[in-house]
Amino acid sequence: MFIVDNYSMAVVLCFITMLCWGSWGNTQKLAAKNWRYELYYWDYVIGMVLFSLLLGFTFGSIGSEGRPFMADLAQSSLMCVGSVILGGIIFNASNILLSASVSLAGMAVAFPLGVGIALVLGVIINYIGAPKGDPVLLFTGVALVVAAIICNGLASGRVSKSDDSAAQNRKGIILAICAGVLMSFFYRFVAAAMDLSDFRNPAPGMLTPYTALFIFSVGVLLSNLLFNTIAMRKPFVGEPVTYSQYFKGSFATHMTGVLGGVIWALGTACSYIAAGKAGAAISYALGQGAPMIAAIWGVFIWKEFKGADRKTDFLLALMFLFFIAGLGWIIASGGN
Repeated sequence: MFIVDNYSMAVVLCFITMLCWGSWGNTQKLAAKNWRYELYYWDYVIGMVLFSLLLGFTFGSIGSEGRPFMADLAQSSLMCVGSVILGGIIFNASNILLSASVSLAGMAVAFPLGVGIALVLGVIINYIGAPKGDPVLLFTGVALVVAAIICNGLASGRVSKSDDSAAQNRKGIILAICAGVLMSFFYRFVAAAMDLSDFRNPAPGMLTPYTALFIFSVGVLLSNLLFNTIAMRKPFVGEPVTYSQYFKGSFATHMTGVLGGVIWALGTACSYIAAGKAGAAISYALGQGAPMIAAIWGVFIWKEFKGADRKTDFLLALMFLFFIAGLGWIIASGGN
């Protein structure tokens, strides 16, 4: 299987993770023109599962190093499989809330707030579980990310909205906070099932990154039968939707959701692979720089802050600066 040999390459993969995790929401925005997010989310999950299988049978099976995908899947212990599935269930609950927040408050608000909270709490949880890197540099970077989140929140509050729009925005913010708290826990359960110290000769029963991603995706799919069915019948906004509506969607609409799942799964695969060299906390932290990418899309492409005053623009500029500085400190924390 494909294995990363050095920290620099691990950082490159973490940046790919950041780009993917911060960009998949664009497919939801595109689909939202004629497709409810609850219906979109089914295609998103299908894309995630299919791409995890494709990676397993390609990069997870090539070369002579490490266990091939099918062999690794066959020897997986029930404890490790259960841990990864639990991570998938937790992630799915949080991601459905995040998707709802995007539909209510926009990418430039939902991602920096929800994923930013997940970054801060998740780094702490993952560092305690598998300490690697300079903690002073790492948590200084996290503190700068917190400052970026605060700037984003202040900027969002300054954008004038109608009463209905303001109410939706507040609801979206609450959902983003809930999503962020939940999302901070999923990565630790996945990392605990992988032998991060040696992907070439992982301990018996433990998983390689490719197997972990596939099992994780299965956990997301299984939990989606419950979580997304509830969301369809009791939506956060709008009228209930049905499965019959899903099957009436066009091929292009379905493929937009599948693409979103593929983008997310690619980013996650890069994060899991990089964790062997960078450590779980650093790999997770760099990937969760995704809010900066999402904010760029939201501000410059989707014009979610159109018509904002100069002070709001200043706060957005500070947000980007704090995010960039924070990511720099996080990278430096693992370079020793």
